[in-house]
Amino acid sequence: MTTSKQNNIIPAPPIHQLSIRSAFEGLSPQEKLYAHYMSGAAWHGTRIVLRQVSPESIGIYDFIMELHSSCSGNWSALLEENGITLGECRAFLEYAATFLSNIGNYYGSGDQKFVPGLSLQSMEKFAGRDAKLQEMLAEIALPMLSTPPYSLGYPGSQAQSAYYPGKCQITQDEIAFVSRALEDRSIFPENTRLRKANSYETPIFEVLLASVRDDAPFKEFSLPDSRGTVKLVHGDHSEELVKICASLSEASKWAANETQRLFISQYIESFQTGSLDAYRDSQRTWIKDKGPRVETIFGFVEPYRDPYGIRAEFEGLVAISDAEETKVLMKLVEQSTKFIRRLPWAEGSSENDGRGPFEKELFEPPDFTSIHTLAYCSSIIFPGINLPNYNDIRQECGFKNVIIANRMSAESNKADICPFLDASEAETFQKHKYPSYYWWVVLHELLGHGTGKMMVQGGDDQFNFDTNNPPINPLTGKPIDSWYKPGQTWTGQFGDLATTVDECRAELVGAYLMDDAELLALFGFNDESEITADDLTYNTYLQLGVDGLRGLQNFNINDGKWGQAHSRAHFATLKCLLTDGGGFMAVECDPQQSNLIVRVDRSKIVSHGKPALGRMLLRLHMYRCTADVKPCRTYYEELSRVDGMYLEWRQIVLAKKQPKWVFVQANTFLQGDEVILREYASTEEGVIQSWAERKV
Repeated sequence: MTTSKQNNIIPAPPIHQLSIRSAFEGLSPQEKLYAHYMSGAAWHGTRIVLRQVSPESIGIYDFIMELHSSCSGNWSALLEENGITLGECRAFLEYAATFLSNIGNYYGSGDQKFVPGLSLQSMEKFAGRDAKLQEMLAEIALPMLSTPPYSLGYPGSQAQSAYYPGKCQITQDEIAFVSRALEDRSIFPENTRLRKANSYETPIFEVLLASVRDDAPFKEFSLPDSRGTVKLVHGDHSEELVKICASLSEASKWAANETQRLFISQYIESFQTGSLDAYRDSQRTWIKDKGPRVETIFGFVEPYRDPYGIRAEFEGLVAISDAEETKVLMKLVEQSTKFIRRLPWAEGSSENDGRGPFEKELFEPPDFTSIHTLAYCSSIIFPGINLPNYNDIRQECGFKNVIIANRMSAESNKADICPFLDASEAETFQKHKYPSYYWWVVLHELLGHGTGKMMVQGGDDQFNFDTNNPPINPLTGKPIDSWYKPGQTWTGQFGDLATTVDECRAELVGAYLMDDAELLALFGFNDESEITADDLTYNTYLQLGVDGLRGLQNFNINDGKWGQAHSRAHFATLKCLLTDGGGFMAVECDPQQSNLIVRVDRSKIVSHGKPALGRMLLRLHMYRCTADVKPCRTYYEELSRVDGMYLEWRQIVLAKKQPKWVFVQANTFLQGDEVILREYASTEEGVIQSWAERKV
């Protein structure tokens, strides 16, 4: 079975404005200047992200910007010029807005390639305005308009990854072998790309290290078994990092405190030298910046798009906190230990204050803030974030959570009725969706990503557990017999499974607790509220079914790979509930009508649904805590395998695929000594204008 180009043509996207004016106007002049320069630093990362997405992304970006400049943003002036029709103009604007919102020509959510609904001849009409546009189009036309590749993934005939650039195609085995060699030498991978420089019998592999400096001495070592040579090459993304560091230096002058100035200086050191030790120090400092008025996140953060799961995309976020919304979140934080004791690995345990041996001895209440994003330079606008991703730092120093309120509000604006529910309950589902989704995300970030203790050996005789009396593994009833050895990390050991298992575990924690009456009462839901606690629980389980089906659209049938960590997690959870839930959930399939309907037996959620979630959650938690890779891979790969009837379901899901959100964000400008804010219309033209005015 093959995928046609038609499946990759973008539908007209819904556009959501990440409104920020009210929050921005509440800042002091100093805070506005800090936010302005930090936003500049974030947006200067755009070309790093583009370069990490695909070889053609920077060229497509430049073409869009040049075309916008050539008509001064007056797109209607193009009509009839060179025979351009209204339909062609709209198709290009939809493509351009989608491209800019995703910062590349692959969806940030799903990693599927999208192409414009235009022929080469149509594109040539746009380029016909001048010789520069014609030259630019000649460079990008083929990769911009064609499939395959269909998605991001290991380089091959069906997928591509710009984390592994170059003309010599690198194999999965070579990626794994070189990555393990780097881990053995404690060379962190997050800010690297890996290029196979030649195809000789003993090849050279170049580790491209993101840094301003490109004059650092070459480091080189031989791989075991004469499998080649590895060279560390500094200077990847150097031009962009110079601009980022300059903006960070300006922002530092307006920082609110010494803690902010310190982590900015550590960012700069890391970006200049490529040192991830300096970046790790910045994360330790950033955690200490409690409750800032202007919150920021910077660096090579999330490894979702690397098919091997360890190299990270650049990200820059600048946001403004909301004190009233944060108060509600802190109520949960203050009582979080109580709810941790109710998770499957802690239930019934008398150890560790009732949290059990596989939970941290001290749960430090983290900073948990509701924020409104001002600048979010990333291929995907997440509704919530829990950082840092370094588990040793999380265990030693803690972590921070944010909920991005002006992103979350998009869920309440979504008017489309879900196609995978019975018509009799689709409208109610939509009405209850926002509060259900919001609090599920809150639990996902705080208690999903915020719980768990890795069993770690730090040195020859250094363990964070009692080796003479090891904790009992609840899956086997026997003492644990695996743990993280010196130098080993979660991502290094679990590779491509790490991000999806981590997200699945966090989703399961949130869903598992969404029937807890005491917890839901904290959020204002009980038997008397307009949307009752029972309504919220029921909606969550319907959402589990719907998300599992939607996840199928990000399974790449051509290479049998998943295109997105969250989508794989959602489908695995659905499959668990269908196969281990005692019939409490079902999916009715009508192939003649191309219909899929999720059914949930409300009366069996607590007796059958929750225990099924708990069994899956316990497995993933224990595999993760004890570095038990092999059984985790066997279990999770089976749960996320797409075959038989699931392939039929996928075809129906694709036929009912709903367009993905496009987001339009504000910009700030200096006007004398004053920082002014400019917001843009929720239109394709508004999206393009906002990017043109960033001048990146």
